[in-house]
Amino acid sequence: MENKIKIQYYKTPYGELILGSFNEQLCLCDWRYRKMRTAIDSRIKKELNADFIVENSIVIEETKIQLSEYFNKERSLFNISLLLIGTDFQKTVWDALKQIPYGKTESYLGLSKTIGNTKAVRAVASANGANAIAIIIPCHRIIGSNGSLVGYAGGLKSKEKLLELEGGKKQLSLF
Repeated sequence: MENKIKIQYYKTPYGELILGSFNEQLCLCDWRYRKMRTAIDSRIKKELNADFIVENSIVIEETKIQLSEYFNKERSLFNISLLLIGTDFQKTVWDALKQIPYGKTESYLGLSKTIGNTKAVRAVASANGANAIAIIIPCHRIIGSNGSLVGYAGGLKSKEKLLELEGGKKQLSLF
């Protein structure tokens, strides 16, 4: 394959991320050791007809800067060109996730209401789990309807720490 997805590994205070760019758009910012790593990577490679190559890019460097600012509580919004790889439904869910404000949380049901389909709770949960751009598309802000922490690709400890970093509560606080 001629196309390249440039990747770099980036250690954070909460775990290691894999960052990927394609044509100077971020297409991957995900937990390196998550359970769905192979499926996520395969989806991206297949859609872009490209292979991973360990190489740097301008957008990866900018992502590292903005993530560092986020972890240092100097940034609450990201300004990075994203390339979302997924179905139209997944992209709708990911766009809705981006609307959850810093420091706030939402449930899968609440997210389903946001996209106008209250019967799609399981599909919303699945799309949330397929998110390949962690933190920037804040799937960590989704908690259970009863306020409990629910599954997260980076692990529940990381999720709890990210929510604490943002000053959010572990219990549900609707936006």
